[in-house]
Amino acid sequence: MFGKRHVVLLALAMAPLASLTVSAETVTFNAALSSANNPSATGTLEATFDTETMVLSWVITYSGLSGPAVAAHYHGPARAGENAGVLVPLEGDLTAPISGEATLSADIAADLQNGFLYLNIHTAQNPGGELRGQLPAAEYVAPSM
Repeated sequence: MFGKRHVVLLALAMAPLASLTVSAETVTFNAALSSANNPSATGTLEATFDTETMVLSWVITYSGLSGPAVAAHYHGPARAGENAGVLVPLEGDLTAPISGEATLSADIAADLQNGFLYLNIHTAQNPGGELRGQLPAAEYVAPSM
């Protein structure tokens, strides 16, 4: 079996591994919201995604809509200019600023990080969406050791 010498050698071999830490990364996303059918409607989306908890958090500001927001969703997977189904509906009060969070599935998280999600804010006058913004692909910075 293992003697003291083997245990010491094993401990020394594993020592460098003990200094490695795996930590979650928080990725930040910013998107400008614009409207193809209402030039006065504008907005911004600031979001963070925690890669460990899979929680996406956001703050959305907007102004100039044709009327009150009646729905808002993250759609995907889609490239800029493409349309896709609802993946994450925004719940609660949709008056600006809108803040909230959702836990994403692994598939939706991958779409988010690859730039395949967009936010759409809907109004009664524009039920297909009045404001839209594509979330950019995540840019990762290697952690310093």
